[in-house]
Amino acid sequence: MLFHSSLRKDLARSFGATVVVLATIVMTIILIRTLGQATRGSVNPSEVMLVMGLTVIGHLTTILTLSLFIAVVSTLSRMYADSEMVIWFSSGKGLVSFLKPLFRFAWPILLGIVLLALFVWPWSNQQIQDLRDRYDQRNDIERVAPGQFQESAGGKRVFFIDKDSPNNQTGKHVFVSSLDGAVESITTAQQGQIEWHQGERFLSLQKGQQMLRNHDTGEVRVTEFKDYQLLIDPSSKLASNDVQSRMISTLGLLKTPTPVNLGELSWRLGLALAALNLMIMGLAVASVNPRVGTSYHLAVALFCFVGYYNMVNVGQNWIASGRTTLPAFMLMLHGGSFVVALCWLMFRHFNLSWRSLLPTHRTKVAGDIA
Repeated sequence: MLFHSSLRKDLARSFGATVVVLATIVMTIILIRTLGQATRGSVNPSEVMLVMGLTVIGHLTTILTLSLFIAVVSTLSRMYADSEMVIWFSSGKGLVSFLKPLFRFAWPILLGIVLLALFVWPWSNQQIQDLRDRYDQRNDIERVAPGQFQESAGGKRVFFIDKDSPNNQTGKHVFVSSLDGAVESITTAQQGQIEWHQGERFLSLQKGQQMLRNHDTGEVRVTEFKDYQLLIDPSSKLASNDVQSRMISTLGLLKTPTPVNLGELSWRLGLALAALNLMIMGLAVASVNPRVGTSYHLAVALFCFVGYYNMVNVGQNWIASGRTTLPAFMLMLHGGSFVVALCWLMFRHFNLSWRSLLPTHRTKVAGDIA
């Protein structure tokens, strides 16, 4: 009982601290990225925190997997450094004996990773896309904040509008800059308002001028107008029907087993299997050798995680492109990693050395004994 409780307490402290640190780093990165998207007009500035929260929830699988792996490696490495492992080994506890308390500690985390990957990940992506779609479907005058330059919904125009009307359909001191191929146009007007003609939305400008410049020929033309109609949202009537696989529920992926959907399914299942395999690898890789420093095994552990996680992403692309099948890849990567992790653990459990397995080394040892 003392062995199990002390190990789980150390793992809990290390895991909690790692989750807080990684979540803070991820939240900071996502906040910066989301603010950039809001500046470009892809996200509603008033919904930045909501989008950031949903994005962080979607990335909790990776955060929890890495936190569990780091907690196992750091806790056991500290026990090696403080000679606690010597005490447990002297008490008849080998490395294999650590598997039971590790699983008792990690099974709620592994279950949470499975639920997050299979259900929360597509839900969060769908919610983020819905927020972006609703913001993109707003007219361009509604999207632009007073006194700020901002892109239109399609990203083809830059607007500056000083709007005073409470109905969000009119604006004053309008500036529109657009680039269509080699032709750049800059339009200014004293006032603009939204009008509908034959089901399409136009920006009606009054009392202004337009400058057209051809970058290929260098020709410049300036035109003054009293009334000018500008089509601002040619695709507002139809929303996109293309649904990305990451937004489809896990049950939907199983019902429509296209290569892209199977690739996404392999990624979701791979996160859960990777967490299990990495936990066993963490038990095998954790140790401290005073001759090589304490950071050596942490570097090896980080290399294992990065390599494994990248192979999960590569496998998704391979399955989506038809280079391999889902069962073959899952067996090759995750099944192979499980076998390697168990062999590595047994190798460490019996305190074997790679040199002792070589025929020349065994012959030399036998000769020395004789």
